Amino acid sequence: MNAPASKALRVLVTGASGNVGTSTVQALSHDPAVASILGVVRREPEWTWPKLEWRTADIAEDQIAHLVRGTDVVIHLAWLFQPTHDPARTWRTNVLGGIRVFEAAARENVPALVYSSSVGAYSPGPKDSPVTESWPTHGWPAAAYPREKAYLERYLDGFERANPEMRVVRLRPGFVFNREAASEQRRLFAGPFIPGSLARPSLIPVVPDVPGLRVQTVHSADLGEAFRLAALTDVRGAFNVAADPVIDAKAVARLLGARTVGVPAWTLRAAVAAGWYAHLLPASPGLLDTVLRLPIMDTSRARDELGWSPRHDALEAIGEFLEGLRQGAGTATPPLAPDDASTRAQEVSTGTGSRP
Repeated sequence: MNAPASKALRVLVTGASGNVGTSTVQALSHDPAVASILGVVRREPEWTWPKLEWRTADIAEDQIAHLVRGTDVVIHLAWLFQPTHDPARTWRTNVLGGIRVFEAAARENVPALVYSSSVGAYSPGPKDSPVTESWPTHGWPAAAYPREKAYLERYLDGFERANPEMRVVRLRPGFVFNREAASEQRRLFAGPFIPGSLARPSLIPVVPDVPGLRVQTVHSADLGEAFRLAALTDVRGAFNVAADPVIDAKAVARLLGARTVGVPAWTLRAAVAAGWYAHLLPASPGLLDTVLRLPIMDTSRARDELGWSPRHDALEAIGEFLEGLRQGAGTATPPLAPDDASTRAQEVSTGTGSRP
């Protein structure tokens, strides 16, 4: 239930310039219960928002206690998906950097910590029977992303016991899409050699129907609202966050006016592995293995206890993403930079899947 606010809150958001971060900042900015927002980023963006102040810091290296000090809520979103070819680099930022944020919040007696976990933290599970937040969160060991998300879940288990006075919330979203993040997601997962303009009905006649390829999505604006609610509502624990319907090959094919063709999982995996080992594709084969094993989540707790309800269904989120992909869409932050020849040239020159 909503706790009465005795004062306007000061909120710190790490990773505030990314896909989820921009939506979270906007949601917080509109709330009269929020007095100020401190956005902590590696590279300062060109845009701003009411109540928002930027600070640049590397959470894995720089002093952050002074940033955390005096805040009422810390929302931790900062995350590196790349480089998949250097898992020690992502571990340093994602795991060790995340722990530094958690511990700084505890030392500075911050009342609430909200962390962006993921459906990727879950152990393999069913695709036809939704799992609640009690499903094991051991991830899938073949890829850095689920290993790191699962490790932080274990760390937070002990952290909560050691800091019972702190309200700790974990949101576990599905895949997050919107129009402005399309170019970033193309860079993170598809690489520079796949034109975004291909994502149109006239150019994609078939969609591969791979067994196990059923996923949940959420529009970033709706996820930003979930983080606002988690920051301002007197709740604790984990919440699954995703919109209906579940997305499969047939749903994508309908959006593209295409037909589906059955493809064995090993065929798709072999293609992804070949592209990844050749540094042509940033997404690793282990990440595909993870996606094929993800459970379908039950989101009733977020709706019933957090009071969250998405304004966009899953098909709308995917549709916006495809539109943004065709248009090379983005916005004025370094992570969400629009697609153009210079960004693709930089991807190639710095090594696909080798640099953050």
